[in-house]
Amino acid sequence: MSLKSIVRELKGMRNGIGSISKRGGESKHWLSRSKSHVAPDVTPVEPIQQGQWASLPPELLLDIIRRVEESETSWPARAVVVFCGSVCKSWRSIMKEIVKTPQQCGRITFPISLKQPGPRDYPIQCFIRRNRETSTFELYLGLVPSEHESNKLLLAARKIRRAIGTGFIISLAADDFSRASNKYVGKLRSNFWGTKFSVYDSQPSHDAAVQPKHRPSGRFNSKQVSPRVPVCSNLVSTVSYELNALWTRGPRRVHCTMNSIPISAIEEGGNAPTPTALPQIFGEPFTPSPSLKEKSPMSDLYSGSLSELPELTEGSIEPLVLKNKSPRWHEQLQCWCLNFMGRVTVASVKNFQLVAAVDPSHNVSPAEQERVILQFGKIGKDIFTMDYSYPLSAFQAFAICLTSFDTKPACE
Repeated sequence: MSLKSIVRELKGMRNGIGSISKRGGESKHWLSRSKSHVAPDVTPVEPIQQGQWASLPPELLLDIIRRVEESETSWPARAVVVFCGSVCKSWRSIMKEIVKTPQQCGRITFPISLKQPGPRDYPIQCFIRRNRETSTFELYLGLVPSEHESNKLLLAARKIRRAIGTGFIISLAADDFSRASNKYVGKLRSNFWGTKFSVYDSQPSHDAAVQPKHRPSGRFNSKQVSPRVPVCSNLVSTVSYELNALWTRGPRRVHCTMNSIPISAIEEGGNAPTPTALPQIFGEPFTPSPSLKEKSPMSDLYSGSLSELPELTEGSIEPLVLKNKSPRWHEQLQCWCLNFMGRVTVASVKNFQLVAAVDPSHNVSPAEQERVILQFGKIGKDIFTMDYSYPLSAFQAFAICLTSFDTKPACE
């Protein structure tokens, strides 16, 4: 069978045509097996048949998957790579070996890629679409929106306003922002003035290089959280905007403390923490304490204060700090200007570029200090570009960009 025939059949699986396993001569629909059901942990009565694709010789299987991975370089065609990893256990194990992280190949394939650092030499280019009516923001992979091609949705966020601050819920789906869902990725919260933000990740940071010391302050309603879904609130970064005390006109000044990324990650030979898998489902159900049962389902977004931000433990590694690149004043245009390399076309107070803020004592080259790690800018009424690179991940970059959508009268 030729490679084109195999790819064609894999695409047929996506449409519900292919059949992976047959039991009793009856075919199962592919889409019925792709739903996110949680099955009880019991031993099957009969052995599960892997199907005809699992019996391929390892050498042939490795060659097939490698060719598919190399040929499908961009979305939506890259969905075939994901389908290959869903065929059976042997295909999935080989796919994990072949598909590299975004830092190594510059491609986003699986959901875990959104938590992994981007490439060092060039940025991953994305754009954000804002919906004012629903207060939602959607992050897509690509240069600009295209009407003829289906853009790849990476992340979505919904803005929630409260009397004591603003919050964002970040999800993998544009229509599911429940913290009880397996689509939940993280959250973002601000103080009353919109000058300080905290970014929380749903994934435990036990393997992170920077371990903050803090007491958990997350609160949630027991009816809103599934007992089989892990609920975590791990601080990964804090974003602060400087106050404009003199009320003089000028660009915003922002600092980002990346608590989950050590400053050694940008030094020569350094590496940023790279998760390899999403959190696993807990085996034991969660039983909240009586004091938490009457809390509001959304109170965890605003519990505590930003003055109680976690501090690094004694002897822990220094976190990476990012600052906005200072623009220059253009006399002819009478405005502040930055070189966005053609990726930003509309002047806006939201436009910024972030670079590393390092002390001369660190082993960081001048070129690395000037390298733009994240840039964000406006190209339309509700369209913004977002280009990020190492050591930030798509989730971290998206959360930082979301802070610019909050009103900040004290900073402008």
